[in-house]
Amino acid sequence: MKKVKYFYNTHTLRYEKLTVPLRVRLLRVFAFIATSIVTAAIIVWIGFKYIGSPNERILRHQLDDYQDNYTLMNRRIQQLQQKMEELEKRDNQVYRAIFESNPIPDSARAKQIEKSEELSLIQGMNDNELINGMVKQLNNLNARAVFQDKSYQEIDVMIRDKQKLLASIPAIQPVSNKELTRIASGFGSRIDPVYKVSKFHAGLDFAAPIGTPIYATADGRIKSASHEESGYGNHVVINHGYGYESVYGHMVRIKVHSGRSVKRGEVIGWVGSTGKSTGPHCHYEVHKNGNPVDPVYFFYNDLNPEQFDRLVKLAAASNQSFD
Repeated sequence: MKKVKYFYNTHTLRYEKLTVPLRVRLLRVFAFIATSIVTAAIIVWIGFKYIGSPNERILRHQLDDYQDNYTLMNRRIQQLQQKMEELEKRDNQVYRAIFESNPIPDSARAKQIEKSEELSLIQGMNDNELINGMVKQLNNLNARAVFQDKSYQEIDVMIRDKQKLLASIPAIQPVSNKELTRIASGFGSRIDPVYKVSKFHAGLDFAAPIGTPIYATADGRIKSASHEESGYGNHVVINHGYGYESVYGHMVRIKVHSGRSVKRGEVIGWVGSTGKSTGPHCHYEVHKNGNPVDPVYFFYNDLNPEQFDRLVKLAAASNQSFD
């Protein structure tokens, strides 16, 4: 039932029915609608600003997860870069130094200036560019890892070659000399036993009875096994590779022949006094890249430090050579 409103008219002293004009009613309706719209807008604005829509909350949550994941990935990439730099440094300064190999030039690796420019560029990127930058960094790390793996494969080959090299470097005395009593003449300027003048003596003379075994001081291949009337007499030259050769002179008899492979410690002949010799001995030389070097520094497999010091003093004594 519709309510009817009345008001008291003071002029007529009577209650009269209240009649609202149509214009007033329209204004009230408009005011109500306008107020409702403004209020709703304010509520929506407050809600979106401080609360957010469901989709926005989901997106914000996803963004937070992306930022956390990006931070973790970026930290991980930095750790990988540090490890890669350490491996590259160790490769150049340790592993290749051990095997006397040239370090890998910076041009073959990722240059440090390129890394710095890349990091500076990433700081100004948006989200998509950051992802692309991270992908680029990961690709760069992958390429460096592949290159480093190749380098380690080369080092593995060097290790095998190093074993061959160590076996090919003269490292023992050519005759049994545990008591160090057989050094007769050393490397350097010595008195010639025939001409009695000072001449360069290119090796060591080991005095020993005729028939004493002479041993190959390192692995190698016989370069020559021949006889000289006025020189080293029956002598053997062994090519050890890597620039090393050894010479054994004045043998009474040679056991090996040219072209044959020998191992360190294998008997190649016996002490004699053939050629230009004043007594039974083994004349022993070591050549490096075609030049004679002092053999006394190539007995490290035979001697302890005290014995080596004693042998050096014996070899350095100024005396007359045997040839």
